[in-house]
Amino acid sequence: MLGNGGVIMVLFETPSGFALFSYDGLKLFQPDAIHNVWGEFVKDFMRPVWLKGFKTFKDKASALNLDTGVSEDLATMIVHMIKPNQKLAVGKKEYKIIIERYLGIYCLYNAEVMELMWGLKNLMPHYLPDENSKVTKVDCLPMCEGMRFLLNSYGFDVKPEMVNESIIEMAGLVNECDYNVKKHAKELHYAGELLKKISEIEFEDWDLLKLATALMIVGYPKGEQIVAGNLQKLFGDDYSTLVKDAPKYKDKLREVACFRVYEEMLWARKLRYKGLRRLATLVRKAREDFETEQAMRNQP
Repeated sequence: MLGNGGVIMVLFETPSGFALFSYDGLKLFQPDAIHNVWGEFVKDFMRPVWLKGFKTFKDKASALNLDTGVSEDLATMIVHMIKPNQKLAVGKKEYKIIIERYLGIYCLYNAEVMELMWGLKNLMPHYLPDENSKVTKVDCLPMCEGMRFLLNSYGFDVKPEMVNESIIEMAGLVNECDYNVKKHAKELHYAGELLKKISEIEFEDWDLLKLATALMIVGYPKGEQIVAGNLQKLFGDDYSTLVKDAPKYKDKLREVACFRVYEEMLWARKLRYKGLRRLATLVRKAREDFETEQAMRNQP
């Protein structure tokens, strides 16, 4: 669908011009992309995009115009960088219309692309430091939809004006932990069908870590001695069944996979717990600062 191995070009508007980046466009079409794209753009050591070109314009409004089309300089930069059949992500609907009409290049513009644009703005100090100094408060996008969803899902009532760099980074950490838990869902549920078939254990209401723990018990040598927690309390009567039936799972589950998935999920859950506690502190402080600032503004 995307061509070029899924790699797309991204036309990113800055205060004084336009930049071109390359990006793995397949990420925009993954399940829950709207919730995850932003998470790659919270720290400057992350390298989710590659800067391919940048050009300033004295009259930026004329560079992309519904009446006059694409200026020669911008058209040259785009055409020189983009490959045949490669797609171009843009941050405005009118840019999609103009570029498709005048250059014949198919453009991507949707909610997922806007998460990508938020990420580029957040990392502008790293990629385009000179342009970042020209950013006004109006230009800033303190909260993208993916971050808003994450904060709301954990009960944080955060106004956009309260968002700061620390909150963005900690929310990004929590989001990464969520991703590292959820990415194993499909394979865990597939393996969980063995629990129903062999041990007649219903697992559909379990969370993913509980399911990974059960698979460790039956799929890894002496797994019940390795996993954490009160297993009798966690599984109830199913615990004795899991231990008793463990030999029946020999050669049906990969030992290394059971261990790797369990360890990664346990680590992610522990780190997420710490991240959420830190995030709660940051949000509380940001709210206090915001309310103090509002009170001072309202003073006669």
